[in-house]
Amino acid sequence: MESVSDWRGGLNDDPLPWLLEPDPDNPGMRYFVLRDLLDLPEDDPDVVAARSAIMVTGPVPAILDAQYPDGYWVKPGGGYSPKYRSTVWQVLFLAELGADPADERVRRACEYLLTHSVASNGAFSARQKPVPSACIPCLNGNMLYALLRLGAAQDPRVQAALDWQARAVTGEGQFSYLKSGTTGPIFACSANQAQPCAWGAAKVMRALLAVPSEDRTPALERAIEAGAGFLLSRDPTVADYPYTKRVSSTWFKLGFPLSYWSDVLEVTGVLAGAGHGGDPRLANALAFVLGKQDDHGRWPLENALNGKMWVDIEEKGKPSKWVTLRALRVLKPL
Repeated sequence: MESVSDWRGGLNDDPLPWLLEPDPDNPGMRYFVLRDLLDLPEDDPDVVAARSAIMVTGPVPAILDAQYPDGYWVKPGGGYSPKYRSTVWQVLFLAELGADPADERVRRACEYLLTHSVASNGAFSARQKPVPSACIPCLNGNMLYALLRLGAAQDPRVQAALDWQARAVTGEGQFSYLKSGTTGPIFACSANQAQPCAWGAAKVMRALLAVPSEDRTPALERAIEAGAGFLLSRDPTVADYPYTKRVSSTWFKLGFPLSYWSDVLEVTGVLAGAGHGGDPRLANALAFVLGKQDDHGRWPLENALNGKMWVDIEEKGKPSKWVTLRALRVLKPL
């Protein structure tokens, strides 16, 4: 294992012993730390054991216990509402928490989503009966990211949604925009009064970057380049991207899990993942992220969905293993 003198040397203290401790409430933490921060392979016995624990205790079993036999949550249909207990959100949370893609309940959830939430244009819709006019960047990005993480990358419907998303960003191939939903290139969305949306950009970029580089089409690569250009066009710590009234305070409050909203840390992460970690335009964002840690190298949970999900994850205002993991995933490769 690496020593504290390497990438952890810039932290106030080493949080890895805390993250690696047995924690039945957050068993996925040990798995992700071993895999993502300590670079152990998937077949390492410790990694295998940690991943198995995810399906036994903590939030994943609680989410799956609320699933209907057909694969949906709350009610049949598109699954966007109610937030955050319906199908769309559970698939996203399962991916974030490290659920096993081979589990039959997880596979059934992915299949239900692909069968009932995709509109005629091939993208994910926020309506109970999916229509193209409700296909918005944040939702399509979230669902693509989740399905890629949950083993559905080769499904033709996922590939079609990826192609739709790439063309929606760049406008290639005489892409058809609508007055509602995705209204124009570079993440324009009716939910942001037809202006480019930085929240949507972060979600789409995260999804496109989840496609292994060797599997990305030229269209995907061009969309990633365009997305990075948009997100780098503003200082993420100022976040004066196109907006109607004011910058949402959630942008500056780091949380887990994220839903359709984003924050400085997520944008910093996707830009670093796109190869811009050393860009001087990210210096303020990196300083902002580092400045959030406490004396023990831990980050607090400043924004949460507690009381809205099937199970609460950590306590708001306290040191958060999940936010700390998010931060370390961004800082480690830099």
